[in-house]
Amino acid sequence: MGTELNWAVLGTGVIANQMAQALQKIGKPLYAVGNRTYEKAVEFAKRYGIQKVYPQIDDMFEDEAVDIVYITSPHNTHYGFMKKALEHGKHLLVEKSITLNSEELDEMIALAREKHLILAEAMTIWHMPIYKKLWEIVESGELGKVQMITVNFGSFKEYDMKNRFFNMNLAGGALLDIGVYALSIVRSFMTEKPADIVSQWKPSPAGSDEQAAILLKNKDGQMATVALSLHSKQPKRAMISCEKGYIEIMEYPRADRAKIVDASTGEKKEISCGKTEDALFYEMTDMERAVESGDETEMYLNYTKDVMDIMTGLRREWGLKYPEEM
Repeated sequence: MGTELNWAVLGTGVIANQMAQALQKIGKPLYAVGNRTYEKAVEFAKRYGIQKVYPQIDDMFEDEAVDIVYITSPHNTHYGFMKKALEHGKHLLVEKSITLNSEELDEMIALAREKHLILAEAMTIWHMPIYKKLWEIVESGELGKVQMITVNFGSFKEYDMKNRFFNMNLAGGALLDIGVYALSIVRSFMTEKPADIVSQWKPSPAGSDEQAAILLKNKDGQMATVALSLHSKQPKRAMISCEKGYIEIMEYPRADRAKIVDASTGEKKEISCGKTEDALFYEMTDMERAVESGDETEMYLNYTKDVMDIMTGLRREWGLKYPEEM
């Protein structure tokens, strides 16, 4: 990781803490922090020895010393912050879900291209070494064609409708919070974007999507099933079923190992690559490389866009709109 790029983080939650720890681990200081509540930003800065705390979030975008801003605030605040940051010439790494919908994302992609800036979603799946290894294996053809992908993700969240998981005013719901991971893994193992999509969903008492089942198929005949839930536990499990075997990945958002099972012999082979705890380090290393080279391809913005298009289409079918979209 280069030493010359200055990172600023917007937000002081769990991800911001993990990001600061990832930088600390490699002896690179986080340059600055900004948060809606100034006191929280000051406290965060003390914890990680950060020199610069902005009294107003906008000060971060106006600071010429900032190269990359990592946005970790709630989904529904991303668009406004992204627009200001890009207009002020900042490269952006944005927590998933990167925006609320495709319209917002398309506008931000256009702005980033116009300003010659790197825009990327902080999607761990694009950056974990295990996936880079698995994509190589699949592309080599040794397992034959990918036919079917099965993905689960569910957690039991108490029915607190003020909580960000359910709250419509914080763009709550299973799709943008956990579905984005499931659909990202699906997209990364498919040869092209799925166009035929059917689904069922169940609203929470707040009206957000509490549960969903999604079936997807692309022109290549590759299919996927995705099951999401926010009020019932499921394993974080992905299975990529190919002609000559299948790949099974547990805890897939930050996986560091996978099991490959041979279809004819049943022989199991475990491969491991990278470390779960270094997930944010991998993301940020790839981001710095993209900024330094001007090449956005390793940030997989094209996949991020495909996933956002799928999620936007699903919510449109469900008639599920957030207050910002009314």
